[in-house]
Amino acid sequence: MNLRAPAYPLITVDPYFSIWSMADRLYDDTTRLWTGASASMSGTARVDGIDYIFMGSAAEMGKPVMQQTGVDVTTFTTVYTFEAAGIRLTASFTTPTLPDDLEIMSRPVSYLHVAVCPTDGREHDVQVTVCAADELCLQPKMQNVAVARAVPLPGTLRAMCLGGIEQPVLGRSGDDIGIDWGYFYLAVDGGALHEEKSCGHTFLIAEASLSTAGRANVLFMFAYDDVYSLKYFGHYLKAYWKREGREIEEVIWQAFVDYPDIMEKCGAFHEKLEQDAKSAGGEKYADLLILALRQVMAAHKLTQDPEGRLLFVSKECRSNGCAATVDVSYPSIPLFLLYNPSLIKGMLRPVFRYASSEAWPFPFAPHDVGTYPILNGQVYSEGTNIAKQMPVEECGNMLLMVSAITAAEKSTEFAAEHRTLLHQWADYLVDFGADPNDQLCTDDFAGHLAHNCNLALKTIMALAAYAEVCERMQDKERAERYRRISWEMASTWRQQAMNADGSFRLAFDRPDSFSLKYNAVWDKVFGLGLFPAEMWEKELAGYLNQMNPYGVPLDNRADYTKSDWTVWAATLAEERSTFDLLVGAVWWAYQYTPSRVPMCDWYSTITSLQVSFQHRSVQGGLFIQLLNEKKICRLI
Repeated sequence: MNLRAPAYPLITVDPYFSIWSMADRLYDDTTRLWTGASASMSGTARVDGIDYIFMGSAAEMGKPVMQQTGVDVTTFTTVYTFEAAGIRLTASFTTPTLPDDLEIMSRPVSYLHVAVCPTDGREHDVQVTVCAADELCLQPKMQNVAVARAVPLPGTLRAMCLGGIEQPVLGRSGDDIGIDWGYFYLAVDGGALHEEKSCGHTFLIAEASLSTAGRANVLFMFAYDDVYSLKYFGHYLKAYWKREGREIEEVIWQAFVDYPDIMEKCGAFHEKLEQDAKSAGGEKYADLLILALRQVMAAHKLTQDPEGRLLFVSKECRSNGCAATVDVSYPSIPLFLLYNPSLIKGMLRPVFRYASSEAWPFPFAPHDVGTYPILNGQVYSEGTNIAKQMPVEECGNMLLMVSAITAAEKSTEFAAEHRTLLHQWADYLVDFGADPNDQLCTDDFAGHLAHNCNLALKTIMALAAYAEVCERMQDKERAERYRRISWEMASTWRQQAMNADGSFRLAFDRPDSFSLKYNAVWDKVFGLGLFPAEMWEKELAGYLNQMNPYGVPLDNRADYTKSDWTVWAATLAEERSTFDLLVGAVWWAYQYTPSRVPMCDWYSTITSLQVSFQHRSVQGGLFIQLLNEKKICRLI
């Protein structure tokens, strides 16, 4: 990958076990939770009796560093290279979040493979040490005390775990917080472990002796047992990997045994993704997808509901901490449509369950189902404050996501299961979606807006797509009705939204305004044919006229943009050169941003500075161009 990442993924398992390096060099800063809070891991190499740092804040540790000579990111692995004292050390961090392999993806296990080789032709003895602080399991530490214990494992694998004396399991929820329950595990193959206490903290320390003339590599493993993962409408749910009574020691051992096969699978997935992405959108586009995937996966937790059905619950990171947010799932789905649509069904099941309960009083779809990890009903907009809802937005999102699942799986089973609510939400859009009143949309940070042209487009796309789903469910009367209405809405929209230059407005009553019409991408992805392709060429030409150094603003009200929506808008382009210009600006924004955080999706097109948001699952939306090129979601 040629992109300088704004932050480098190290461990990317779930919202509570997602550790990053937010510096160009692994020793320039402490390792951090995605929130920016310290989650300290350090690494040293004693070469012929002299200690050198390769991971962790060198300024705090007060030792010489191994000079970092390179860093590369593949889909599942971040590889650092260092040199000092006649050796080269390679540190490879892998989290195998394979979206098409739930067994491997769900394991809360991440790897660090360290290898050494001589650069001077001489023999060297190297002792590699990895140290992990109790910050990984106590966020915040407060007065809780971490206790370490040895963990028996077979063969040459040695492990210890660390957890608080107090275990407030699922005791709190929120956005910018880490976990304070469960147990962190550190394992090493053919080495030794011990604990140390210093300055009120407890540390796990793993050591392995290597030689450039003998054993030249070692595998470290990081794991987390969160005991229970979610509170789901009164039920305490365990992680998917715990089904059938599995224990963490068994999972760690199996992950160790499977390591060679897992690395082969990860390598094959990466090669295919890189090849496909370059073909669909060029090298810069491929870089964005490669960097995004681990982040997207780590913003979710895979569990099962009490009936044994898959749940894949997102956390709305650095936004408000909501769980199973509908308009956050919506932009994320292109990745999952490509590799595993069953995960989208896992995103939507909590929404359908809540919307069908007496606790939800409205005829439209909810925004969320709680604050992660507590799912007990919507918290956004004070729960049920009617003035702060997103009725058209969320109805459209739910219809579009179910339609996409239907297209990708070539099955109406999921849609048929929820047809009562889907019919209700489609009828709501018929009544209120063509010209939305003063309300919020997914871009709620921009405030309320009446007569929102892009939101009206979502209505049109949703009704047209759902018409085809109804057709497949043999509900021909509804299919014809929704199809007719969507086409009538499309014709009216084109007349009412058009500016004098052929581009389209932000709002019907605001001539000479503009906004990114990202919702229109489904016309192309589904093959609906609601609008002629040449119509969007004038719209895209308008975007190019509005470009700043780091992209096109979301609309004319501010100079910020959204990375996911930019790529969706770019996918409307028939000319590759237009796509390259729009997406290239996103690449340059990440390349040069001073905001060292996991991929921010809301940033300034003038400065590339983060406005807000980071580590969000919405970066799955970057896969929309690849999804369109694969043509696996055609409804017509």
